[in-house]
Amino acid sequence: MPEAALTADSFNLVALFLNADWVGKLVMVFLALASLWSWTIILDKVFRFAALNRDANRFEDQVGSGKSLEDVAAAAGDKPKAPLPRMLQAALREWRGSKGALSDTQLALLIQRIDRALDSMIGKEMRKVEDGLSTLAIVATSSPFIGLFGTVWGIMNAFQAIALQKNTNLTVVAPAIAQALFATAIGLIAAIPAYIAYNRFTADAAKFSGRLEAFADDLSAAVLRRLGERSTPKEG
Repeated sequence: MPEAALTADSFNLVALFLNADWVGKLVMVFLALASLWSWTIILDKVFRFAALNRDANRFEDQVGSGKSLEDVAAAAGDKPKAPLPRMLQAALREWRGSKGALSDTQLALLIQRIDRALDSMIGKEMRKVEDGLSTLAIVATSSPFIGLFGTVWGIMNAFQAIALQKNTNLTVVAPAIAQALFATAIGLIAAIPAYIAYNRFTADAAKFSGRLEAFADDLSAAVLRRLGERSTPKEG
């Protein structure tokens, strides 16, 4: 009878979940939710990085088009969402706040204020960019172990079934073993995409951080040139 009742449908994903005990079901549900959560973050990061780089490319083209920095900053609006326009506007505000010719000390202090303002903006922007990466790291590292726990628990149930039924027939052991391995499979399904995405987005965040820092250096150099021109006395 047990052999006749055991069919291929007994090993489909729904049957494996329904036939598991409450611990196995809890592990599977947790891993499924972790996978869904990580995929939500992955999709958000894909679109966010694409938008950030697209906006940065467009703004850098505007800066390099020959227009004055003031015109480019004004065209970005009062409260731009992209980080590069905000950095330009912050640097120009600091520059406009200086009046008259500056001594070397005053010039150095002004450049330091500009650098601090830009560094603060870069830090805030990178915290937004890196938001969610820690979750991907947690899912990538913990999911295999949680799945392994479900597997160990399933193996224990399999041995318990053998002991209670005093039967080592494959029809007794196979369902419990399948349920145990299913927990490991779900753990890997959750961990592998999260691990790949974490490494990819970490590299993308580092590249974008370098892009912001390079833009900040260019802004500081541009302001320094303007201050130098203003401080240089005109001849004749």
